[in-house]
Amino acid sequence: MDLIVFDLDGTLLDRSSAISDYTRDTLALLGERDIAYTVATGRTLHAAKDLIDDHGFTLPHIYKNGVVIWNPQDEGYTHSYLLTLDEVSHILHAFVAENTTPFIFTLERGERHAIYHSPLLNDVEKNLVERLKKERSIPILPTAELPGDAGITNISAIGSRECIEKVVALVDDQPNLVAYMGTAVEDLDLCWVDIHNSDGSKGDAVATLKKELHMKRVICFGDSDNDLSMFAGADEAYAPENAKEEVKAAATAIIGHHDEDGIARFLRERFDLPQN
Repeated sequence: MDLIVFDLDGTLLDRSSAISDYTRDTLALLGERDIAYTVATGRTLHAAKDLIDDHGFTLPHIYKNGVVIWNPQDEGYTHSYLLTLDEVSHILHAFVAENTTPFIFTLERGERHAIYHSPLLNDVEKNLVERLKKERSIPILPTAELPGDAGITNISAIGSRECIEKVVALVDDQPNLVAYMGTAVEDLDLCWVDIHNSDGSKGDAVATLKKELHMKRVICFGDSDNDLSMFAGADEAYAPENAKEEVKAAATAIIGHHDEDGIARFLRERFDLPQN
């Protein structure tokens, strides 16, 4: 049996970060044919839940680029790859060196999520906090309130391209860490970065699900560098037209744009689903 794995942003979701009506109907058709599918995203559970609820995502979900796997049937995490204290210390020193505020994402007792940050240094960081408060139903607190026994899933930040690239360079010398970065606000040359344990990749998480769900083949869809690890282990890997060039180069084929239902249209053809 095949397992289809979707990235969300820039892939299954449209430009408004939503599942379009056409894609919604396509997922329903997959469900009717008992074709298995799930999600592997850089988002947290709380940032993705409202987007995929009621769209048939009943199999375990991969969040934070593979750092955690969530089972919606049991409503609990089955796997997690947390940062060690030494790794956290190294990452925080990198941010301090570049005068950039780190945002620490945690998984705590009772499967409580929270975000902690040191004093905000500029309007960009303040705007980020306001946006996180609106978009995510989790506490955002000062680092002084970080529990000593909290598990840290990842550390993120936003800043100038120059500063973020220097942070990535400082992290790259650690074999157990991986840093993903991308453009946050193009006109202002601002970038985001997300750092986590390298064992928690999408590729590793997909391999885990393939084994545990007894799937024979994996077909995956993604658009960015955090998807390359699952492309490497997939039987088929497809990149939408809007994907980064290195992702297109690693793909089995390039398909339609994410904002033109490219993934859904491909699936209807690939699995001989109704086209209307």
